[in-house]
Amino acid sequence: MSEDLPRTPSFELAGRRALVTGGSRGIGRASAAALAGAGAHVILVARDQADLDEAHAAISDAGGSCEALALDVTDIAAFEAAIAAQEHIDIFVNNAGTNRPAPFVEVKVEDFDLVVGLNLKAAFFCAQAIARSMVRNKTKGSIINMSSQMGHVGGRNRTVYCASKHALEGLTKAMALDLAGNGIRVNSVCPTFIETPMTKPFFENAEFAADTLSRIPLGRIGELKDVMGPVVFLASDASALMTGSSLMADGGWTAQ
Repeated sequence: MSEDLPRTPSFELAGRRALVTGGSRGIGRASAAALAGAGAHVILVARDQADLDEAHAAISDAGGSCEALALDVTDIAAFEAAIAAQEHIDIFVNNAGTNRPAPFVEVKVEDFDLVVGLNLKAAFFCAQAIARSMVRNKTKGSIINMSSQMGHVGGRNRTVYCASKHALEGLTKAMALDLAGNGIRVNSVCPTFIETPMTKPFFENAEFAADTLSRIPLGRIGELKDVMGPVVFLASDASALMTGSSLMADGGWTAQ
């Protein structure tokens, strides 16, 4: 008599609550839509109320369950208070980030502070607030840090961005070790260049666009949907044994 076949773990997220920072635009909005599409109730966090309202309406109109929360994630006390007021969070997409490209010798202190302040400091303390909530509620949750291929390689005119994302990769691994005993998983998604409002101006430079394409073996710039699957995977039981990992969505850039 043959043994029963094992069952594929579910990608469904019904009954789970997810919070996405930078959730009103670009990768954050796409991540929120993907999680809602998989059945999660999604809390969108961003600064701009108008963008939040638009994203909330779009996800709701598509049949998703979501709510909007206007917050500046660099206001750590306000973020901590907002999370403390939530009943529980099962999934956290630590997505809010920015970039101000410049040659290394021209980087300004204020630009360094802004990029590192959002990409690393805010990401660190937002994740801490979420982790504290998960520990308090005994939630075996999933924290997904939105990193970048630039957390694994260097890039011209991207010293500050690369520094912040390399740090986020180290943070992901160390968080995973600290939180494993609580059943909390921590992983990162590392996209290549994705077509978003933030990256659109870069590709208006024909030389930059051509150079970027030449470095991606699959031969195309990433689309928002290319990040949606990895986010749902890491949020779901399908990735139950993954923690401290980096999920590359880079078209082969870092394989070279």
